[in-house]
Amino acid sequence: MSMVLFASVVRVRDGLPLSASTDYEQDKGLQETKKHLKGLSKKLSQFPDRCTFKTGQYNVNFTSSLGVGYLMVCTESYPNVLAFCFLDELQREFIVTYDTKRINSAVRPYSFIEFDNFIQKTKQRYNSPRSLSTKINLADMQTEIKLRPPYQLSAEDLRSVNGFSQHTPSKYKGIAPHQMLEPVTLAGVVSCVLSLLCASLNLLRGVHAIESILQNEDEDFNYVIAFFLGTAACLYQGYLFFYFSVWRNIKSFLALALICLCNMYLYELRNVWQILFHVTVGAFITLQIRLRLPQGKAPDYNV
Repeated sequence: MSMVLFASVVRVRDGLPLSASTDYEQDKGLQETKKHLKGLSKKLSQFPDRCTFKTGQYNVNFTSSLGVGYLMVCTESYPNVLAFCFLDELQREFIVTYDTKRINSAVRPYSFIEFDNFIQKTKQRYNSPRSLSTKINLADMQTEIKLRPPYQLSAEDLRSVNGFSQHTPSKYKGIAPHQMLEPVTLAGVVSCVLSLLCASLNLLRGVHAIESILQNEDEDFNYVIAFFLGTAACLYQGYLFFYFSVWRNIKSFLALALICLCNMYLYELRNVWQILFHVTVGAFITLQIRLRLPQGKAPDYNV
């Protein structure tokens, strides 16, 4: 049966347990898994803020935020999206209930043991998926897991955590592997070609502007800057179209805004149709960046 079995809240900097669910399970495998949690809780700062690993017939998932870690043990068939929704609820409630100063000043283990009441109630809800599905929005978490999947801890990671290898600086540079994007469409290819054309035109005009300045010192050097900024913005939009990046859509809109500003400044050197062409191409590739989503479909979690 798929269910949440145990959950705990710890302080990230030293692994001090702040609260935990009451343990009624006496299964030997579960008790062994909980031993891993004790070692893991002291090393949370070395790992990404969202991780998961499989140990025997159980899965361990954890998240960390604002100096507090939230860990849980569930059966191996329990859906990941529900597991991280569960942890997200614990995180939101804990942050609202206890302020940072009180958390940092805690000395004794389980200083917030009364939080167990909320953990137990949340466990009961998440162990009854049919009644739960109408109370939470799984779509947001599905999208979040697709864009930022939890890091899969390996046996080597666990051995390091439990003291069987020497301490090394954290090797986790990011929190998710590189995201693949959906296949390129014809419209996307056209937008990239046009953006490259605009970049080439800006670069060519920028070089000519430098030559004009060398021949005539009265020329405005700001025109050169505007042409080269326009070139950089066009090329960067092409990069955003082909490669995944955090805040990708926002970056593309900022690049479009830069293209618009550069062309507004260059209105004395370009006619209306030239300005309209550059802005339209910038808007076109911004739309294609927005439409080209990360590859992969959110799994069906049977909820």
